[in-house]
Amino acid sequence: MLNELESLSGNIGRLIQISERHNQARQALEAQIEQLRADHANVQAKLVQMRQERDALQAERDSLSAKIDDAQVRLNAILEKLPRGKSSQHADADNQLDLLDEPSDAYEHAHAEINGEHHHGERA
Repeated sequence: MLNELESLSGNIGRLIQISERHNQARQALEAQIEQLRADHANVQAKLVQMRQERDALQAERDSLSAKIDDAQVRLNAILEKLPRGKSSQHADADNQLDLLDEPSDAYEHAHAEINGEHHHGERA
């Protein structure tokens, strides 16, 4: 009977050690979960901030695009009002004005970039 009690006592001691190890492991996992939750909350907050910044940049881009379009319309209206004489002294001026009637490749490229139509980088 004494041997059985000693064996039972030893088994109880081992169970206590196993329980303590499991408890420590559980506490460590809970601490990791809390850290991950905090990290997740920080990432979510940064994501919200980045989305707000992106939306603000898109609004600014749209505003600038509208201003460019408006300026182009005004410029074309001004150019249409200018006289177009065919004399030799105005030939060079007419050629230059004709260039302004149609958007240049550089203007089209800049306008496309402002409108987010470029293909070289990521689009928000």
